[in-house]
Amino acid sequence: MDYKPVPTVKDAAPFDASQDAQVLRAAMKGFGTDEQEIIAVLVGRSNQQRQTIKAVYEAEFERDLVDDLKDELGGKFEDVIVGLMMPPVEYLCKQLHASMAGIGTEEATLVEILCTKTNEEMAQIVAIYEERYQRPLAEQMCSETSGFFRRLLTLIVTGVRDGLDTPVDADQAKEQAAQLYSAGEAKLGTDEEVFNRIMSHASFPQLRLVFEEYKELSGQTIEQAIKHEMSDELHEAMMAIVECVQSPAAFFANRLYKAMNGAGTDDATLIRIIVSRSEIDLETIKQEFERIYNRTLHSAVVAETSGDYKQALTALLGSA
Repeated sequence: MDYKPVPTVKDAAPFDASQDAQVLRAAMKGFGTDEQEIIAVLVGRSNQQRQTIKAVYEAEFERDLVDDLKDELGGKFEDVIVGLMMPPVEYLCKQLHASMAGIGTEEATLVEILCTKTNEEMAQIVAIYEERYQRPLAEQMCSETSGFFRRLLTLIVTGVRDGLDTPVDADQAKEQAAQLYSAGEAKLGTDEEVFNRIMSHASFPQLRLVFEEYKELSGQTIEQAIKHEMSDELHEAMMAIVECVQSPAAFFANRLYKAMNGAGTDDATLIRIIVSRSEIDLETIKQEFERIYNRTLHSAVVAETSGDYKQALTALLGSA
């Protein structure tokens, strides 16, 4: 199946950066802040347009727009707005860095960001990360993870995956499916190295074919095999790759559901996915969420959030 990503945020037309800069300045000047104006302007523009507004704002007022926003806003609402102001790849790098800072590592965040990217996207993240933090991403990640999970992420980060311009090879897919079967279900124990190699090297279109061949060969889905053969973070990473190969929207819908299900809300994940996918496939994710969970993503977000934070997220989601 061909994945058709539909965003919720697109370029605004007509677009007047100077007018937007004036509106934002007026919204933050004097006593009080007009949060609704800030949401209307920044959510209603694409990231590229926000960068233009930021440059015009600085030129016209000799002030840094992001610093002004940080001074005026607070809490989770600030996290959303400041996230929107960052170029997309920088935003993901910041999230990766935060997931490895301090005590403990948020493996789920590493999986969500790294296992879902094509080789082309990964190359951008690696370059910007090192530029921003003066340390290679692979090096930092190696110090924060271990075992076969570390090995898989290292392979992904070092860019061994075939590019999207690599032709799909049906004969090779049969061979790769057979290798996966021999490394897992067909033997006692699991040869994780084989799983790591194929899951990190093959392009997503190639893997789609491999998974079809696997089912043909073994009578089981690759998901069933991974469930039997893997555990903990490696299991999560493998499943993320499989889900993204089949439907990125379903993977992110699932992550959003988990972020809001049960006691408390994982706001960091909620914000990260809605902000980072808004110009990629958030509309598609909304449709998948409703299909899988029989309720709208909009209604789930409204139930879990409040105030300006809720207004910003629902504005990014677009029409309910």
